[in-house]
Amino acid sequence: MLLPELKFRRDKIRTLMSQQNIDAALIACNVNLLYTAGQIISGYLYLPLHSPARIFVKRPNNFTGEHVHSIRKPEQIIDILKEEGLPIPQTLMLEGDELSYNEYVRLEKIFPESTIVNGTPIIRQARSIKTELEIEMFRRAGIAHTKVYEKIPSVYREGMTDTEFSIEIERLMRLGGCLGIFRVFGQSMEIFMGSLLVGDNAASPSPYDFALGGQGADISLPVGANGKLMKAGESIMVDYGGNFNGYMCDMSRVFSIGKLSDEAYKAHQVCLDIQEKVISMAKPGAVCEDLYNAAIEVVTQAGFADNFMGVSQKAKFIGHGIGLEINEAPVLAPRNKQELEPGMIFALEPKIVLPGVGPLGIENSWVVTTEGVEKLTLCEEKVVDLLEFKV
Repeated sequence: MLLPELKFRRDKIRTLMSQQNIDAALIACNVNLLYTAGQIISGYLYLPLHSPARIFVKRPNNFTGEHVHSIRKPEQIIDILKEEGLPIPQTLMLEGDELSYNEYVRLEKIFPESTIVNGTPIIRQARSIKTELEIEMFRRAGIAHTKVYEKIPSVYREGMTDTEFSIEIERLMRLGGCLGIFRVFGQSMEIFMGSLLVGDNAASPSPYDFALGGQGADISLPVGANGKLMKAGESIMVDYGGNFNGYMCDMSRVFSIGKLSDEAYKAHQVCLDIQEKVISMAKPGAVCEDLYNAAIEVVTQAGFADNFMGVSQKAKFIGHGIGLEINEAPVLAPRNKQELEPGMIFALEPKIVLPGVGPLGIENSWVVTTEGVEKLTLCEEKVVDLLEFKV
Protein backbone atom coordinates (compact mmCIF):
# COMPACT_ATOMS: atom_id res chain seq x y z
CA MET A 1 0.00 0.00 0.00
CA LEU A 2 1.28 3.48 -0.84
CA LEU A 3 2.83 5.42 2.02
CA PRO A 4 0.67 8.56 1.46
CA GLU A 5 -2.46 6.45 2.07
CA LEU A 6 -1.01 4.95 5.25
CA LYS A 7 0.13 8.39 6.47
CA PHE A 8 -3.35 9.78 5.89
CA ARG A 9 -4.87 6.96 7.95
CA ARG A 10 -2.33 7.37 10.73
CA ASP A 11 -2.90 11.13 10.81
CA LYS A 12 -6.64 10.57 11.27
CA ILE A 13 -5.81 8.59 14.41
CA ARG A 14 -3.27 11.22 15.51
CA THR A 15 -5.90 13.97 15.24
CA LEU A 16 -8.20 12.09 17.58
CA MET A 17 -5.30 11.29 19.91
CA SER A 18 -4.40 14.97 20.10
CA GLN A 19 -7.94 15.88 21.13
CA GLN A 20 -7.58 13.58 24.15
CA ASN A 21 -3.97 14.53 25.01
CA ILE A 22 -2.60 11.10 24.07
CA ASP A 23 1.09 11.13 23.15
CA ALA A 24 1.39 7.78 21.35
CA ALA A 25 -0.35 4.55 20.42
CA LEU A 26 0.96 1.00 20.35
CA ILE A 27 -1.11 -1.01 17.88
CA ALA A 28 -0.98 -4.81 17.99
CA CYS A 29 -4.24 -6.28 16.63
CA ASN A 30 -4.54 -7.67 13.12
CA VAL A 31 -7.25 -5.45 11.67
CA ASN A 32 -5.74 -2.26 13.08
CA LEU A 33 -2.30 -3.26 11.82
CA LEU A 34 -3.77 -3.88 8.38
CA TYR A 35 -5.27 -0.39 8.54
CA THR A 36 -2.13 1.41 9.75
CA ALA A 37 0.78 -0.73 8.47
CA GLY A 38 -0.73 -1.88 5.19
CA GLN A 39 -0.55 -5.60 5.95
CA ILE A 40 -0.97 -8.03 8.78
CA ILE A 41 2.17 -8.75 10.77
CA SER A 42 3.04 -10.37 14.05
CA GLY A 43 4.31 -7.27 15.75
CA TYR A 44 3.44 -3.71 16.64
CA LEU A 45 3.04 -0.27 15.12
CA TYR A 46 4.14 2.53 17.41
CA LEU A 47 2.41 5.78 16.49
CA PRO A 48 3.85 8.91 18.17
CA LEU A 49 1.86 12.11 17.94
CA HIS A 50 4.66 14.18 16.38
CA SER A 51 7.13 11.67 14.87
CA PRO A 52 7.03 9.06 12.10
CA ALA A 53 5.51 5.69 12.99
CA ARG A 54 7.81 2.82 13.91
CA ILE A 55 7.00 -0.78 13.07
CA PHE A 56 8.32 -3.60 15.25
CA VAL A 57 8.12 -6.98 13.49
CA LYS A 58 8.41 -10.50 14.84
CA ARG A 59 7.03 -12.24 11.75
CA PRO A 60 7.30 -12.32 8.75
CA ASN A 61 11.05 -11.83 8.65
CA ASN A 62 10.98 -10.27 5.17
CA PHE A 63 9.02 -7.17 6.19
CA THR A 64 11.40 -4.26 5.69
CA GLY A 65 11.40 -0.53 5.13
CA GLU A 66 12.15 2.79 6.77
CA HIS A 67 11.54 2.81 10.52
CA VAL A 68 11.00 -0.96 10.56
CA HIS A 69 12.72 -2.87 13.36
CA SER A 70 13.04 -6.63 13.76
CA ILE A 71 12.32 -7.83 17.31
CA ARG A 72 11.90 -11.12 19.15
CA LYS A 73 9.74 -9.77 21.98
CA PRO A 74 7.89 -6.52 22.74
CA GLU A 75 10.17 -5.70 25.68
CA GLN A 76 12.77 -4.61 23.09
CA ILE A 77 10.54 -1.74 21.95
CA ILE A 78 11.38 0.63 24.79
CA ASP A 79 15.14 0.35 24.24
CA ILE A 80 14.78 0.97 20.50
CA LEU A 81 12.65 4.06 21.13
CA LYS A 82 15.38 5.43 23.42
CA GLU A 83 18.06 4.65 20.83
CA GLU A 84 15.99 6.53 18.23
CA GLY A 85 15.85 9.54 20.53
CA LEU A 86 12.07 9.35 20.98
CA PRO A 87 10.58 10.50 24.30
CA ILE A 88 8.68 8.01 26.43
CA PRO A 89 4.99 8.96 26.16
CA GLN A 90 3.25 10.39 29.20
CA THR A 91 -0.01 8.89 27.92
CA LEU A 92 -0.05 5.77 25.74
CA MET A 93 -3.08 4.10 24.24
CA LEU A 94 -3.47 0.35 23.79
CA GLU A 95 -6.31 -1.59 22.16
CA GLY A 96 -8.06 -2.27 25.44
CA ASP A 97 -11.22 -3.72 23.88
CA GLU A 98 -9.30 -6.16 21.69
CA LEU A 99 -6.11 -7.32 23.40
CA SER A 100 -6.14 -10.29 25.74
CA TYR A 101 -5.66 -9.45 29.42
CA ASN A 102 -2.19 -11.00 29.47
CA GLU A 103 -1.04 -9.09 26.38
CA TYR A 104 -2.47 -5.84 27.69
CA VAL A 105 -0.70 -6.23 31.04
CA ARG A 106 2.56 -7.22 29.34
CA LEU A 107 2.57 -4.14 27.11
CA GLU A 108 1.54 -1.93 30.01
CA LYS A 109 4.57 -3.10 32.02
CA ILE A 110 6.90 -2.11 29.17
CA PHE A 111 5.89 1.53 29.74
CA PRO A 112 5.86 1.87 33.55
CA GLU A 113 6.20 5.66 33.40
CA SER A 114 3.21 6.08 31.06
CA THR A 115 -0.48 6.42 31.80
CA ILE A 116 -2.23 3.73 29.76
CA VAL A 117 -5.63 4.39 28.18
CA ASN A 118 -7.98 2.40 25.96
CA GLY A 119 -7.46 3.37 22.31
CA THR A 120 -9.94 1.02 20.65
CA PRO A 121 -12.75 3.62 20.40
CA ILE A 122 -10.36 6.14 18.83
CA ILE A 123 -9.12 3.69 16.19
CA ARG A 124 -12.65 2.55 15.36
CA GLN A 125 -13.77 6.17 15.05
CA ALA A 126 -10.93 6.89 12.63
CA ARG A 127 -11.73 3.75 10.63
CA SER A 128 -15.42 4.68 10.37
CA ILE A 129 -14.63 7.45 7.85
CA LYS A 130 -13.23 5.73 4.79
CA THR A 131 -10.55 7.16 2.54
CA GLU A 132 -11.05 7.45 -1.22
CA LEU A 133 -8.94 4.33 -1.69
CA GLU A 134 -11.09 2.38 0.78
CA ILE A 135 -14.28 3.52 -0.95
CA GLU A 136 -12.86 2.34 -4.27
CA MET A 137 -12.03 -1.02 -2.69
CA PHE A 138 -15.65 -1.25 -1.57
CA ARG A 139 -16.91 -0.42 -5.06
CA ARG A 140 -14.81 -3.25 -6.48
CA ALA A 141 -16.01 -5.61 -3.75
CA GLY A 142 -19.61 -4.67 -4.50
CA ILE A 143 -19.18 -5.50 -8.19
CA ALA A 144 -17.58 -8.88 -7.40
CA HIS A 145 -20.24 -9.62 -4.77
CA THR A 146 -23.04 -8.90 -7.24
CA LYS A 147 -21.52 -11.14 -9.92
CA VAL A 148 -21.52 -14.06 -7.48
CA TYR A 149 -25.09 -13.48 -6.30
CA GLU A 150 -26.30 -13.44 -9.90
CA LYS A 151 -25.01 -17.03 -10.23
CA ILE A 152 -26.78 -18.39 -7.14
CA PRO A 153 -29.83 -19.80 -8.99
CA SER A 154 -27.49 -21.86 -11.19
CA VAL A 155 -26.31 -24.04 -8.26
CA TYR A 156 -29.76 -24.92 -6.91
CA ARG A 157 -30.83 -28.55 -7.30
CA GLU A 158 -34.11 -30.13 -6.27
CA GLY A 159 -33.96 -31.97 -2.94
CA MET A 160 -31.16 -29.89 -1.46
CA THR A 161 -30.81 -29.14 2.23
CA ASP A 162 -30.00 -25.61 3.28
CA THR A 163 -26.49 -26.78 4.23
CA GLU A 164 -25.90 -28.26 0.78
CA PHE A 165 -27.14 -25.07 -0.88
CA SER A 166 -24.94 -22.93 1.37
CA ILE A 167 -21.89 -25.02 0.48
CA GLU A 168 -22.50 -24.41 -3.22
CA ILE A 169 -22.88 -20.69 -2.61
CA GLU A 170 -19.68 -20.65 -0.57
CA ARG A 171 -17.95 -22.35 -3.50
CA LEU A 172 -19.27 -19.65 -5.84
CA MET A 173 -17.99 -16.98 -3.49
CA ARG A 174 -14.50 -18.48 -3.36
CA LEU A 175 -14.38 -18.96 -7.14
CA GLY A 176 -15.49 -15.35 -7.49
CA GLY A 177 -12.50 -14.17 -5.50
CA CYS A 178 -13.85 -14.02 -1.96
CA LEU A 179 -11.01 -14.51 0.53
CA GLY A 180 -13.18 -16.64 2.79
CA ILE A 181 -12.38 -15.03 6.13
CA PHE A 182 -15.17 -12.94 7.63
CA ARG A 183 -13.84 -10.52 10.23
CA VAL A 184 -16.12 -9.48 13.10
CA PHE A 185 -15.44 -7.14 16.02
CA GLY A 186 -15.94 -8.61 19.49
CA GLN A 187 -14.64 -11.79 21.08
CA SER A 188 -18.14 -13.33 21.27
CA MET A 189 -18.97 -12.63 17.62
CA GLU A 190 -18.19 -15.28 15.00
CA ILE A 191 -19.57 -16.63 11.74
CA PHE A 192 -18.35 -18.58 8.72
CA MET A 193 -18.51 -16.45 5.54
CA GLY A 194 -22.16 -15.59 6.17
CA SER A 195 -25.48 -17.34 6.63
CA LEU A 196 -28.25 -18.98 4.68
CA LEU A 197 -31.63 -19.04 6.41
CA VAL A 198 -34.62 -21.08 5.23
CA GLY A 199 -38.16 -21.03 6.57
CA ASP A 200 -38.70 -20.99 10.32
CA ASN A 201 -34.98 -21.42 10.99
CA ALA A 202 -34.73 -17.66 10.45
CA ALA A 203 -36.68 -17.17 13.67
CA SER A 204 -34.36 -19.37 15.73
CA PRO A 205 -32.69 -17.26 18.45
CA SER A 206 -28.90 -17.04 18.31
CA PRO A 207 -26.37 -15.76 20.85
CA TYR A 208 -24.73 -13.60 18.20
CA ASP A 209 -25.70 -9.99 17.59
CA PHE A 210 -26.67 -10.33 13.94
CA ALA A 211 -29.93 -9.20 12.34
CA LEU A 212 -31.24 -12.77 12.20
CA GLY A 213 -29.91 -15.90 13.85
CA GLY A 214 -30.55 -19.47 12.81
CA GLN A 215 -29.93 -22.70 14.66
CA GLY A 216 -26.74 -23.58 12.82
CA ALA A 217 -25.42 -27.04 11.95
CA ASP A 218 -23.85 -27.64 15.37
CA ILE A 219 -24.04 -26.21 18.88
CA SER A 220 -20.43 -25.05 18.49
CA LEU A 221 -21.53 -22.48 15.86
CA PRO A 222 -25.22 -21.70 16.51
CA VAL A 223 -26.01 -19.47 13.55
CA GLY A 224 -27.21 -20.00 9.98
CA ALA A 225 -28.21 -23.16 8.11
CA ASN A 226 -29.25 -26.18 10.20
CA GLY A 227 -29.42 -28.98 7.63
CA LYS A 228 -33.15 -28.83 6.92
CA LEU A 229 -34.57 -29.85 3.57
CA MET A 230 -35.57 -26.85 1.49
CA LYS A 231 -39.14 -27.03 0.25
CA ALA A 232 -41.69 -25.08 -1.73
CA GLY A 233 -43.51 -22.30 0.06
CA GLU A 234 -40.55 -21.29 2.22
CA SER A 235 -38.30 -18.32 1.64
CA ILE A 236 -34.51 -18.56 1.48
CA MET A 237 -32.34 -15.64 2.58
CA VAL A 238 -28.72 -15.56 1.41
CA ASP A 239 -26.57 -13.24 3.54
CA TYR A 240 -22.88 -13.70 2.69
CA GLY A 241 -20.09 -11.24 3.36
CA GLY A 242 -18.21 -10.10 0.29
CA ASN A 243 -14.61 -10.02 1.45
CA PHE A 244 -12.83 -9.78 -1.90
CA ASN A 245 -10.05 -7.42 -0.84
CA GLY A 246 -10.15 -7.18 2.93
CA TYR A 247 -13.27 -5.00 3.07
CA MET A 248 -16.50 -6.60 4.30
CA CYS A 249 -19.13 -5.75 1.72
CA ASP A 250 -22.57 -6.93 2.90
CA MET A 251 -25.63 -8.00 0.92
CA SER A 252 -28.75 -10.13 1.50
CA ARG A 253 -31.16 -11.42 -1.13
CA VAL A 254 -34.26 -13.63 -0.92
CA PHE A 255 -35.05 -16.67 -3.05
CA SER A 256 -37.91 -19.15 -3.18
CA ILE A 257 -38.71 -22.58 -4.58
CA GLY A 258 -41.87 -21.81 -6.49
CA LYS A 259 -44.31 -19.16 -5.36
CA LEU A 260 -44.70 -17.83 -1.82
CA SER A 261 -47.83 -16.57 -0.11
CA ASP A 262 -49.25 -13.16 -0.98
CA GLU A 263 -48.37 -12.01 2.54
CA ALA A 264 -44.72 -12.90 1.92
CA TYR A 265 -44.47 -10.69 -1.15
CA LYS A 266 -46.24 -7.90 0.75
CA ALA A 267 -43.73 -8.20 3.60
CA HIS A 268 -40.84 -8.13 1.17
CA GLN A 269 -42.21 -4.98 -0.46
CA VAL A 270 -42.49 -3.35 2.97
CA CYS A 271 -38.76 -3.95 3.46
CA LEU A 272 -38.07 -2.36 0.09
CA ASP A 273 -40.27 0.58 1.15
CA ILE A 274 -38.26 0.90 4.36
CA GLN A 275 -35.06 0.93 2.33
CA GLU A 276 -36.44 3.66 0.09
CA LYS A 277 -37.59 5.75 3.06
CA VAL A 278 -34.35 5.45 5.02
CA ILE A 279 -32.16 6.10 2.00
CA SER A 280 -34.18 9.19 1.12
CA MET A 281 -33.18 10.56 4.54
CA ALA A 282 -29.59 9.27 4.62
CA LYS A 283 -27.14 12.12 4.07
CA PRO A 284 -24.48 13.96 6.06
CA GLY A 285 -26.01 15.16 9.32
CA ALA A 286 -28.75 12.52 9.41
CA VAL A 287 -29.05 11.05 12.92
CA CYS A 288 -28.85 7.27 13.20
CA GLU A 289 -31.75 7.09 15.65
CA ASP A 290 -33.97 9.06 13.26
CA LEU A 291 -33.25 6.60 10.46
CA TYR A 292 -34.13 3.70 12.75
CA ASN A 293 -37.36 5.38 13.86
CA ALA A 294 -38.35 6.03 10.24
CA ALA A 295 -38.04 2.30 9.54
CA ILE A 296 -40.15 1.44 12.59
CA GLU A 297 -42.83 3.88 11.46
CA VAL A 298 -43.07 2.30 8.00
CA VAL A 299 -43.18 -1.29 9.25
CA THR A 300 -45.70 -0.45 11.97
CA GLN A 301 -48.05 1.25 9.55
CA ALA A 302 -47.79 -1.78 7.27
CA GLY A 303 -48.73 -4.14 10.12
CA PHE A 304 -45.51 -6.17 10.30
CA ALA A 305 -43.88 -4.68 13.40
CA ASP A 306 -44.25 -7.91 15.42
CA ASN A 307 -42.15 -9.77 12.83
CA PHE A 308 -39.58 -7.07 12.08
CA MET A 309 -35.92 -7.98 12.66
CA GLY A 310 -36.89 -11.31 14.21
CA VAL A 311 -39.83 -12.80 16.06
CA SER A 312 -39.25 -13.91 19.66
CA GLN A 313 -35.74 -12.39 19.68
CA LYS A 314 -35.37 -9.16 17.76
CA ALA A 315 -32.32 -7.28 16.56
CA LYS A 316 -32.36 -3.71 17.88
CA PHE A 317 -30.90 -2.12 14.76
CA ILE A 318 -31.64 -1.85 11.06
CA GLY A 319 -28.13 -1.19 9.80
CA HIS A 320 -24.47 -1.12 10.75
CA GLY A 321 -21.18 0.27 9.57
CA ILE A 322 -18.89 -1.97 7.56
CA GLY A 323 -15.19 -1.88 6.79
CA LEU A 324 -12.31 -4.18 7.60
CA GLU A 325 -14.83 -5.74 9.99
CA ILE A 326 -18.50 -6.43 9.38
CA ASN A 327 -19.70 -4.50 12.45
CA GLU A 328 -18.23 -1.02 12.54
CA ALA A 329 -19.68 2.44 13.22
CA PRO A 330 -22.21 3.84 12.61
CA VAL A 331 -25.08 1.69 13.92
CA LEU A 332 -28.62 2.61 12.87
CA ALA A 333 -30.26 1.96 16.21
CA PRO A 334 -32.47 3.62 18.83
CA ARG A 335 -30.79 6.10 21.19
CA ASN A 336 -27.79 6.43 18.87
CA LYS A 337 -27.40 10.15 18.25
CA GLN A 338 -24.39 9.76 15.94
CA GLU A 339 -24.71 11.66 12.67
CA LEU A 340 -23.77 10.31 9.26
CA GLU A 341 -20.63 11.80 7.72
CA PRO A 342 -19.22 11.67 4.19
CA GLY A 343 -17.04 8.59 3.82
CA MET A 344 -19.02 6.40 6.18
CA ILE A 345 -20.09 3.06 4.71
CA PHE A 346 -23.00 1.13 6.15
CA ALA A 347 -25.21 -1.86 5.42
CA LEU A 348 -28.96 -1.28 5.66
CA GLU A 349 -30.90 -4.50 6.30
CA PRO A 350 -34.64 -4.26 7.01
CA LYS A 351 -35.90 -7.84 7.41
CA ILE A 352 -39.21 -9.49 8.31
CA VAL A 353 -39.67 -13.11 9.39
CA LEU A 354 -43.04 -14.74 8.74
CA PRO A 355 -43.78 -17.97 10.67
CA GLY A 356 -44.34 -20.85 8.27
CA VAL A 357 -42.71 -18.90 5.43
CA GLY A 358 -39.36 -17.56 6.56
CA PRO A 359 -37.23 -14.44 6.07
CA LEU A 360 -38.05 -11.59 3.67
CA GLY A 361 -36.22 -8.36 3.14
CA ILE A 362 -33.15 -6.77 1.71
CA GLU A 363 -29.61 -5.73 2.57
CA ASN A 364 -27.37 -3.42 0.60
CA SER A 365 -24.12 -1.59 1.25
CA TRP A 366 -24.06 2.21 0.93
CA VAL A 367 -21.39 4.91 1.06
CA VAL A 368 -22.29 8.35 2.40
CA THR A 369 -21.40 11.10 -0.07
CA THR A 370 -21.45 14.88 0.36
CA GLU A 371 -25.09 14.99 -0.77
CA GLY A 372 -26.60 11.61 0.02
CA VAL A 373 -25.60 7.99 -0.43
CA GLU A 374 -24.33 5.71 -3.20
CA LYS A 375 -25.42 2.08 -3.47
CA LEU A 376 -22.52 -0.36 -3.76
CA THR A 377 -24.40 -3.65 -4.22
CA LEU A 378 -26.40 -3.46 -7.45
CA CYS A 379 -28.28 -6.74 -7.69
CA GLU A 380 -31.90 -7.83 -8.33
CA GLU A 381 -33.96 -7.02 -5.22
CA LYS A 382 -37.19 -8.92 -5.81
CA VAL A 383 -37.78 -12.44 -4.47
CA VAL A 384 -36.15 -14.71 -7.08
CA ASP A 385 -37.91 -18.00 -7.82
CA LEU A 386 -35.21 -20.66 -8.19
CA LEU A 387 -37.52 -22.84 -10.29
CA GLU A 388 -37.51 -20.23 -13.03
CA PHE A 389 -33.82 -21.06 -13.56
CA LYS A 390 -34.17 -24.84 -13.37
CA VAL A 391 -32.32 -26.59 -16.21
